[in-house]
Amino acid sequence: MALRVLVGVKRVIDYAVKIRVKPDNMGVVTEGVKHSMNPFDEIAVEEAVRLREKKLVKEIIAVSCGPKQSQETLRTALAMGVDRGIHVEVSGAEYEGLAPFHVSKIIAKLAQEEDVNLVILGKQAIDDDCNQTGQMTAALLDWPQATFASEVKVEDSKMEVTREVDGGLETIQVSLPAVLTADLRLNEPRYATLPNIMKAKKKPIAKKTPSDLGVDVSPRVETVRVEDPPVRDAGQKVENVEELVSKLKEAGFC
Repeated sequence: MALRVLVGVKRVIDYAVKIRVKPDNMGVVTEGVKHSMNPFDEIAVEEAVRLREKKLVKEIIAVSCGPKQSQETLRTALAMGVDRGIHVEVSGAEYEGLAPFHVSKIIAKLAQEEDVNLVILGKQAIDDDCNQTGQMTAALLDWPQATFASEVKVEDSKMEVTREVDGGLETIQVSLPAVLTADLRLNEPRYATLPNIMKAKKKPIAKKTPSDLGVDVSPRVETVRVEDPPVRDAGQKVENVEELVSKLKEAGFC
């Protein structure tokens, strides 16, 4: 069974950047800040490309929802081996209020339009840490879901997935079409080579809007205030176990 795969890629502030809260406490500073592809989405792209290298996939389509700069993220995916991209442009107040439910509806609609039989997403984005888009996309499509994947095997119309759970590892089998979300240990994404970066410039990126897909992305949540996490109190050194137990009792921990 040759698969057609849709992969979601999100543009986020680079993981190495120190996040700063805006002076008005209504968000974080994004202007002049380095952005990159969400690391879990890189893993999702890599898994799609590896499945194609095993001759299990015939086409990989990447989709990104966001402002025009999201095309840079799509070009990165194309340089890694994706065949073509779809940019669903969302900007301004709508982008500020874009929630996982909106993105799920967009991805589900595109999955139907593109007639794909596998959707691969990162398990979560590092900016909001919601971990919701994959699950809601599966619900909207009424497809099986395999989340937190650390190993994937595809055979005929079935997919065996080893997933990371609190108690260790769980292996499940789902029927295709399905939604898969990638965990950290699924693979190590490749670096895009210079020839592939040059080829990516010629690969097509279609432009759409949420209204083209019949999706209303009006904000459902209002941000009241954004603050830095509280500063942790300095630690204390103790001379022995008895003193440690005494201080824990004073703090109400035992």
